[in-house]
This record gives sequence, structure tokens and C-alpha cells, in this order.
Amino acid sequence: MARTQNDVVLNDATKEGLFTQDSYILQNQVYSVLCAPILHQGQLRGIVYLENNLTTGAFTPERLELVKIISAQAAISLENAQLYRTLEDKVIERTAQLAAANEEISALNEMLKSENLRMSAELDVTRQLQQKMLPREEELQQIPDLEISGFMQPAEEVGGDYYDVLNYDGRVKIGIGDVTGHGLESGMLMVMVQTAVRTLLANQETDYVKFLTSINRTLYDNVVRMRTEKNLTLALLDYTDGVLQISGQHEEIIVVRSLGEIERVDTIDLGFPIGLDLEITDFIAQAEVQLNPGDGVVLYTDGITEAENLAGEQYGLERLCEVVSKNWHLSVEEIRQMAIKDLRRFIGEQKVFDDITIVVLKRR
Repeated sequence: MARTQNDVVLNDATKEGLFTQDSYILQNQVYSVLCAPILHQGQLRGIVYLENNLTTGAFTPERLELVKIISAQAAISLENAQLYRTLEDKVIERTAQLAAANEEISALNEMLKSENLRMSAELDVTRQLQQKMLPREEELQQIPDLEISGFMQPAEEVGGDYYDVLNYDGRVKIGIGDVTGHGLESGMLMVMVQTAVRTLLANQETDYVKFLTSINRTLYDNVVRMRTEKNLTLALLDYTDGVLQISGQHEEIIVVRSLGEIERVDTIDLGFPIGLDLEITDFIAQAEVQLNPGDGVVLYTDGITEAENLAGEQYGLERLCEVVSKNWHLSVEEIRQMAIKDLRRFIGEQKVFDDITIVVLKRR
């Protein structure tokens, strides 16, 4: 069966077929035998073997059909298990890379004189590692069709916001997310998200439903293990040849046309919070936006729109849209700077209570 991938059904193995003299058949006096392949996309993934030592003709065509249905589900489960195992291997690899990066700043520990100083320094190390994982300027400049600028400032030493821009074989994937709360625990989940996204891209996963589903299952398992109630909103944008495809639930996406006109894309129906429930497949959808030269997108977290001044007034999405529209003729770096400058002017002396993240991209 393994060689031909054809079913083998013997009504009485001791008296019919090619195996009547097989030592196992003779020794165990096997009557009914069924052997069927577990196939996925034409590839053999396993074998179902059943035998009955009490009666002949046990495996009727109806029962064979039932076995094939079960085998098809088993093939999918085996494929998923292999994907998750690969994902875990990539997580281990990424963890090793983080450990290597940690050596660069290990000298800081030698300067610590007390437990409190050491704890503070460890948080600072984590913050530095987190900042190192953000896209570098030289990476962004290698994307030929887009001009991109990003900024993230954590409210504490370690932030729970996530953004990344990845370029694989001409396909650009942009992600932005916001873990509930902030601090070290939220920062750990942010790192998990980035690792999962990079791993799926490296494994050439292109289906947006499978992409978000795999990230959700990985985060959900870790959230359960950590015994925390944290989750995150996450939007993923795929850009190819002027077409932007958006999936996942996050804040509204600000689409800016070349002359500064604003369009807003609501992502509430494009996904579900990550890590909140094990199965989110039915909630995932995709929206498509055409970007002409000069058009672009602004992504942000609620640390901007919900930032308050001393009077308790929130900055809001309308103010962000206004400053972006007014300055859209500038470079993305200048637009990003003007947005943060306007936000700081509005906040004044008020303490920042949430992480602040913004990404501005424009088609060249």
C-alpha cells in the first residue's frame, strides 16, 4: 500500500490475496485486513491499518469509505502538527538569536550594586532588545515601491505595541498590533507575535486566513500557559504592485490620497483579537485598497488617539487625520515627525499612560 498508495482489503487473509503465506498472517490467524493511505495534496502522510481476528469480511465498502473520511481529517491534522513543530523550531532559533544579542549588553550587569538596580537594568536591557527588533532604516530603504517611516515609544521600559515591515521575495508585509496593557508581560507577547509572523513568512505561508489563525493559536497556547488574560489587536497588510490587502482587527486604517484626501478603513469585521479564543477562522476577512503613486497609509495604536491632555481631553482620530492630511506633501519621515510633534503639543505636561506607535507609508 505504501508503494502503490492503493487500498488493500482482505476478507480472509489466511485464504485469499498475496499474503496467505505471510508469517504474521499465519501466526496470528488474521481474518479481515484493511490498509489505507493517509494522503494530503497527493503526498503519503501515514497509513491506517486495521485487522479483525474474529470474523471474515469485516471491512465492507461502507466501512472503507468511513475510514477514508477519517483519514482525510487525519491528514490535515498531521499537516498542521508539522507546521506547528516547524514554528516551534523557528521560535527556538529566534530565542537563540535574542540570547546572542543579549551578550552585547551583558557588561551592564557588572555595574549593578543592588537588587533594585539590577532589576531596573534588566528591564532596560529588554527595552533595548525590543528596540533592536524594530525595522532598521536600511531595511525600509530596500523596498523599491514604498517610502516608509515608523516610530514606537513605550509608556514604560518595555512596550506592548508591535509593528514590523518585512520584505520577502518582492512581497511586503506590514504588521501593527497592540497588546492589552503594557510592561514586561505585554512586551513578551509582542516578541512572540513578531517571531510567529517572521516564521510563517519564512515558510512561505501566503493564505491570510491560515496566517492569522496560526499566529492566534500560538499566542493563545502561550497566554494559557502564562496564566494571563492578555490579548492583542493585530492588522496585517500585504502590498504588491500598488495593491494593499488588509486583514485582522485593529484601529481604523487611514488611507491618504496623493492630494491629502482621507479615507478610513474600519477593521472591526476583518478579524478578531489575537490570543482571546482558540478558533478565530470564521471571523477573518480581507479588504483591498488600490494605491496610486503619491497615495499612502497611516497606521497607529490607540496610544495616540486616546492620549489625554491635562484637561482629560483625548487627542482623537480626527486630529491625527487633520495633521496627516495637511502635511501629506512632505516626506513620510517629516509627516511622522509632524504627527508626533502635534501629539506632544496636545499632551503638554500630562504623563503618557500608553505606548505610542505610528507607521507612515507612501507609494513612490
